[in-house]
Amino acid sequence: MNGTTFLYLSCIIAGFALIRIPLSGALSPLEPLCDLIGVIAVLLFSCIIIFNGIMSLIGRRKL
Repeated sequence: MNGTTFLYLSCIIAGFALIRIPLSGALSPLEPLCDLIGVIAVLLFSCIIIFNGIMSLIGRRKL
């Protein structure tokens, strides 16, 4: 496994953390933005990992 795969997994975990973070006080208006960024991060890096896996399976690129 390549080191970039672990980086992508870390980005997915960070995206879930952004989704779950409770913001209160002066930062509460930013909560929908944090949710949106978290969802985009999770979807983007999940798709990248799936793409790398498919490319590895068909033999075009090795992980």
